[in-house]
Formats: sequence, C-alpha cells, structure tokens
Amino acid sequence: MTSPTIRQLAQTEQPLVLPGAHDALSALLIKQAGFKGFFIGGFQTAGARYGLPDIGLCQLGEFSAAFRDIINACDLPVLVDADNGYGDVKNCVHLLNTYERMGVQAMFIEDQVSPKRCGHMAGKRIVPSEEMEAKLRAMAANRINPDTFIVARTDARALHGMDEALRRAERYVRAGADGIFIESMLNEEEIARAVREVDTVHVANMLEGGMTPILKPSVLGQMGYKIALYGITLLLRVTRTMQMALADLKSDDLELVGTGAPFEEYTKIVGIDRWRRIEEKFGRKP
Repeated sequence: MTSPTIRQLAQTEQPLVLPGAHDALSALLIKQAGFKGFFIGGFQTAGARYGLPDIGLCQLGEFSAAFRDIINACDLPVLVDADNGYGDVKNCVHLLNTYERMGVQAMFIEDQVSPKRCGHMAGKRIVPSEEMEAKLRAMAANRINPDTFIVARTDARALHGMDEALRRAERYVRAGADGIFIESMLNEEEIARAVREVDTVHVANMLEGGMTPILKPSVLGQMGYKIALYGITLLLRVTRTMQMALADLKSDDLELVGTGAPFEEYTKIVGIDRWRRIEEKFGRKP
C-alpha cells in the first residue's frame, strides 16, 4: 500500500510533526520513533555535512548531494528546504524538478535575496514580492508530479513587520503556493494571527534558539497549523552529546563509556538484521 503523501498528511494530522534529519542515521531514527514524515533543512545540512554556517555558502549542488543520501536511507515522505531557488524562475523550476526526481514530495522556497541566510540571523534581505510570485507561478506550472507540495516562505516579518508578511503570504497563495511559512514570528499572538488571517495550509517553524517561541505540537494544532517543523532539535542535541563525549575522552576519565546506545542496538538501527538475512539466504555457504 502506498504511504500517504505530505499533502495528504497535512490534511489529516493535527499537525503533521516533521523532525529535522541532518544525516541518514537521524532519518532512520525519526522513522523508528514513529513519525510519519521528516524534514531536511539547509541549516542542519550545511553544518553537519559541510561544517559551514547557513549563510548561503551551499547551493543546489551541495544540498542535493546531501539530501539524496538522507532520502535513500529512509522511505518516509520528506519536506526539504529549497532556500530561494538559487536564481530566477528557470533556476527555481530546475531545482523543483531535481528534487522531485529524487523523491521529494514537498519543499519550501523563500523570498530572500542571494546570498541568503538562516531566517533567525541578522543581515537578511528580501526580494520584491513580484519576483517571488513569478517563481511560485513558474514552479506551480512546471511540476513533474502534480501532487508536489510547494510552500512559500516569507522572511518579511523581521524586516518590515507582520502586516507586510501577511500581505505577502496572501499574494503568494494567489500565485500558486500550496502553503505558507512565515519566518521569525515573535510571539504566540503573531503565530495565531497568521492562521486567522490567511486561508491556506500553514507551516510553523520551531527553531530552538531562534526568535520564535517553541510551542508544543498540540498547541500549534489547536491554532490551526497543519505542519510543524522541529528542524534543528536533533542537531543541537547530538552536537552537545558529542562535545561531552570528547571532553570525557580528553580528560582521561572515560566516565561516559557505556552511556551511549549499546553496540547491538546501534547495528539493529542501521539494518544489520536485513543484511544478515540476505547473506544467509543468498551468500556462499561455508
């Protein structure tokens, strides 16, 4: 039986919770934890794969290589970060089709100027809304799969206020966006206001350490959000865990030895049982 798509899950879940995967292992763990989909963002991929901050240093070539590896490891439906499309309307369509051929079901594209940066960092700039609308029209008209879910993200809130962000959101929906993502809202009232004033599928970005307060999925669902991204939660946790393990090794104490996942559990997570079955059934007998 075919698994539900991101588009379908956005209508049936309250909301659809998408943890962020920064590598293949984290994608496997998300699936094994029982989530119905996952998210791959530029922030975590630039850092975990390339050791770089999310300030526009990586583009389609770098991200598509990383995304492909992660997607190949996990068959859950995925929503990916498409940044600003890395160019004009033709670049955006090329990006859309590249990701579709990789199996991506949903993506968001933003209205930042190149080089873009994390939406919770200072120094970002945005394009005229007409430029973003043209990109959305081109993408909506040139999907390989008509079910591909295109979300328009606006970074206007931090630069020009909530009214401008909502104005852009409405225009982006009219231009063909299937959903809206207003970045960097400052409080719960703004988060709730977005859903009240723009009739579409709304995506909430719960980025730890950012400008927006972190709300529980149940609270976001009550507000009317259909998709909730917790994009860097795993990345921040695993970074701190590795720092602690390295400090323990450096200190010569080795107090943390044995506190990680057991060896056998880890090998099961990465599929050792399946490969052993194949080996036993088809491999050379001793």
